[in-house]
Amino acid sequence: MTSLTLRIADYHNDEDCAVLAEVLDMYARDPMGGGTPLTAEVKSTLGPALAKVPGAVTLLAYSDNRPVGLINAFAGFSTFDCQPLLNLHDIVVAPDCRGQGVCQAMLEAIEGIARERGCAKMTLEVLEGNRVAQRAYERFGFAGYELDPTMGKALFWQKSLDKTAP
Repeated sequence: MTSLTLRIADYHNDEDCAVLAEVLDMYARDPMGGGTPLTAEVKSTLGPALAKVPGAVTLLAYSDNRPVGLINAFAGFSTFDCQPLLNLHDIVVAPDCRGQGVCQAMLEAIEGIARERGCAKMTLEVLEGNRVAQRAYERFGFAGYELDPTMGKALFWQKSLDKTAP
């Protein structure tokens, strides 16, 4: 990789929104992203939808003007610290650029944003089987979350909500 450029996406810029959708779709198609492409509707509405989310930020990574990564992050709040936090929701690096420092550079940049916002911490979720990503996050200082070691580490769960249900 010759040169890496990082910048915050402008959700009101059509080109940035297209890059955001392209890179996120690349991740969605990967087995670690579920293996299913984004729908045309999601791709066309993602940027404008993110513009409406308070505290949302997308960091785009380019290598020689080619999009090679992104982080989508969202503001949250730590009640135990009584301070904001930043949840790193999507972390994407193009397959041919993995292992070249893109993830670490993006994590450094997003940490700077979190610190500027006065965040107490950053959080993220990672699949059990994604050992490569786990090692990258551990190198950066992330670790499993636990309040009391006798109670074990926190688990990330979800419940999908049917859009047609009342």
